[in-house]
Amino acid sequence: MALYLDACIEESDGDAAFIAKALGDVARAQGMSKVARETGLSRESLYKSLSGEREPDFSTVLKVLKALGIRFHAIPA
Repeated sequence: MALYLDACIEESDGDAAFIAKALGDVARAQGMSKVARETGLSRESLYKSLSGEREPDFSTVLKVLKALGIRFHAIPA
């Protein structure tokens, strides 16, 4: 999961909606109901936020990453 997301971030050229779609792909693979339960957000809200048609709130991204067991960190460019 983390390698897939890393590759999508590299490929995105800063397109937040593209990254959100990749995160949505991973969340669907793990089970959106489970992710919704662990984030406290509704499934419908997550599907919309992670559809790739909009840029989700950063807080949503952080909650989903935590629910998936993926840590967010920065490294020098």
